Amino acid sequence: MPKIAFIGAGSTVFARNLMGDILSYPELADSHIALMDIDEERLRTSEMVGNKVRAALGASNKISATTDRREALQGADYVIIMIQVAGYKPGTVIDFEIPKKYGLRQTIADTLGIGGIFRALRTIPVLLDIAKDMEELCPDALMLNYTNPMAMLCWAMNRATSIKNVGLCHSVQGTAGELARDLGIPAEEIDYRCAGINHMAFYLSFQHKGRDLYPDLQRVYREQRMPATNRVRYEMLRWLGYFVTESSEHFSEYCPYFIRRDRPELIAQFNIPLDEYIRRCEVQIEGWERLRSEMLADAKIEVKRSSEYGSTIIHSCETGNPSVIYGNVDNQGLIDNLPQGCCVEVPCLVDRNGIQPTPVGALPPQLAAMIMTNVNVQSLTVEAVLTRKKDHVYQAAMMDPHTSQDLPLDSIRSLVDNLFEAHGDWIPPMH
Repeated sequence: MPKIAFIGAGSTVFARNLMGDILSYPELADSHIALMDIDEERLRTSEMVGNKVRAALGASNKISATTDRREALQGADYVIIMIQVAGYKPGTVIDFEIPKKYGLRQTIADTLGIGGIFRALRTIPVLLDIAKDMEELCPDALMLNYTNPMAMLCWAMNRATSIKNVGLCHSVQGTAGELARDLGIPAEEIDYRCAGINHMAFYLSFQHKGRDLYPDLQRVYREQRMPATNRVRYEMLRWLGYFVTESSEHFSEYCPYFIRRDRPELIAQFNIPLDEYIRRCEVQIEGWERLRSEMLADAKIEVKRSSEYGSTIIHSCETGNPSVIYGNVDNQGLIDNLPQGCCVEVPCLVDRNGIQPTPVGALPPQLAAMIMTNVNVQSLTVEAVLTRKKDHVYQAAMMDPHTSQDLPLDSIRSLVDNLFEAHGDWIPPMH
């Protein structure tokens, strides 16, 4: 009976999906799911949901709930991370509102950009504390991290801890499904190979029954038949020749071409949803309140499998039935023209031997060059946290593609100082 700890289990909707995925496997139906969150009300809601998921699936497993992280981690075999340090308020709101005063607009702000940098400064120290507890309480456990900024968190984990970990995202399989719909082809008939970094991986091949689908995607672009929400990525397909995995709203702030103060018409032209994550958080909060009301009213719950990799990994590790997932792992000879030691997203075989990444070789040079603009920011941010050197935060912001194309150096320094002041104790002291 594996013990699976959910850290940040107050993310009730996401926790519900993962619990449903796990318990829908007969071989995992007796797993001990240990829910942990610092917010007791959210934790109890997730516990109610977990019990309803268990009942709906006819599982007989144990579900426990605690605000004590060490209790949840004690003896765990798998640790699923789904935390948001400082939450929507004050964390996310600060990351949007203060840059906006400098004229710097963002869409998601959780992976790169000034918002992604400060989310990493808040989150990496907490993740390292969790890893320290794991080294004591469950040193052989596998950490499955769903928290952003994924690449920076996994990079810091690989440098500073001994804990086995993999970063998980749904952008690879999710985007493949979107492109299948654009082309009118069943998603299950698509074959692809993908590599890069989280949120900036590219489909190196994209095929249907052995036929290259890139000419079809290029035709969608030429005929402007892409969804209005996907104009940025199709535009980058034109220039790079490959399709990127993360959404257009994300990708628009990973590069300097679309959200520009000197070209405000680009916002409408490419349908860029500024402040999207703020709206998304508010919708998620409303969804949680609605779910809580339904649970208190004793509503039944319907369980459907999601496309997340977490349960697949646990099932393969426990049963030996092999699977292939896309994971964020340490670049040790996996992608030749990205820095060794950075965090890369590549196909991985999973079985009783755990996560086994597949070497990809060299990426097309234009893709490696684009990716490096993001890796540079990640590297300096991780270095800032591990050395507590504030200068590296300024330098990370200086190197950021979106921040640097809109703000001069003195404004970048002032913005960083204002963000440190606003976040206060959420970020450990730096010198």
